[in-house]
Amino acid sequence: MRPGRGVNPAPASAQMPRRSLELFWELFRPKPVLRRLCQPQNDSFIMIEVIDLVKTYGAKRAVDKISFSVSRGDILGFLGPNGAGKSTTMKLITGFLTPDSGTAVVAGHDVRKAPLEVKRKIGYLPESAPSYPEMNVEEFLLFVAEARGFTRPGDREALVDRAVAKTHLEPVRRQSIETLSKGYRQRVGLAQAILHDPPILVLDEPTDGLDPNQKNEVRSLIRGMATEKAVILSTHILEEVEAVCTRIVLLSAGRIVVDETPAAFQARQPGARLDAIFRSLTQSDV
Repeated sequence: MRPGRGVNPAPASAQMPRRSLELFWELFRPKPVLRRLCQPQNDSFIMIEVIDLVKTYGAKRAVDKISFSVSRGDILGFLGPNGAGKSTTMKLITGFLTPDSGTAVVAGHDVRKAPLEVKRKIGYLPESAPSYPEMNVEEFLLFVAEARGFTRPGDREALVDRAVAKTHLEPVRRQSIETLSKGYRQRVGLAQAILHDPPILVLDEPTDGLDPNQKNEVRSLIRGMATEKAVILSTHILEEVEAVCTRIVLLSAGRIVVDETPAAFQARQPGARLDAIFRSLTQSDV
């Protein structure tokens, strides 16, 4: 398949972290018949339900029988110290890992029984958003649409037009990605994540490394998209939780220690900084 309109980018492995590339393209590999653009969906209000999920690496239990749910309209901030089980849980939910026991039901599909269906229901933005820097924004998004199985030109262009409009990329639509600011590159990453109009977004550190203005722009985009989707946002930036999230799930040693609103989290220690509350709940594992 030719990526875009005759563009011959340099090898992707030279342009992005290998693991990010593998995760990104894993989402595109399955090619069953996809739903037609604008086909009605029958997704329930609860978009993700995690049930007694367990994952063990050798003698270490990385995820220890956790359960939670995410509904349409939720922006769930997924927090925890290093090694708490955040990344493993996200990989279990998105179908990149198989749980030892328990399961996750994503948009009505059990991740153990229908991992390909689960992947098609998710828009994923990895921490290092992959792209071909020498391509322009439109070429890259057309390439992604084709990789996802939308091969009819009219469908591809309609998908790209919608994603560009939602992420406010029109001013740079025909600009090469390598010349964009980091804030605009994050918007391109969001555009590829929502291109197929998934009901669920999984965003890994979406504002890491951005300046304050760029952070505000990306956060506004996330809040706007969450009105019709369920969003899981993994972050280590506690101000992000306060600014964007409607719920917090805090993991420590593979277990959920908090599942509540940011207001309830703050009320645990009125007047305290969020990072102080975070440390008080997780410091025993440091």
